[in-house]
Amino acid sequence: MSFQVEPWDEHGGHELVPYVDGVRLLDLVSTYERAARFDVAGQYAGLVLDHFNYGDLTEYLTGEPGYAFGDKPGTIALLGCDCGEVGCWPFLAQVVLDNDLVTWRDFAQPNRPKRDYGHLGPFTFARTQYLKAIRTLTEQLE
Repeated sequence: MSFQVEPWDEHGGHELVPYVDGVRLLDLVSTYERAARFDVAGQYAGLVLDHFNYGDLTEYLTGEPGYAFGDKPGTIALLGCDCGEVGCWPFLAQVVLDNDLVTWRDFAQPNRPKRDYGHLGPFTFARTQYLKAIRTLTEQLE
């Protein structure tokens, strides 16, 4: 698990892209949506940092109260629209922390609430690894 800051092709900005087992979450989701034959599959980008005010990145990526994007506590946008606006086409996940693990689950596309992502994930990470990935990211952004 890692987070990478990558160039955002459209406007020269930067996007925050999560990786799961070395694979971009963008690619995992797009592949899943195409296989499920969802309309408008794969219209995602990472979180475009130049457009998205995430506040405290550690609190956001751990789903702290006050950062919820959806109805469930701990739900955040892991991806946004390829136009750069996270709210246009967000890909949501509930972030669940326990003593030793962090889990991304209950994936959703709020603009298509009937989509079933039940066979995507959940993705579970060692809590120490997850927090280290966030620390590495925040140091990179400083």
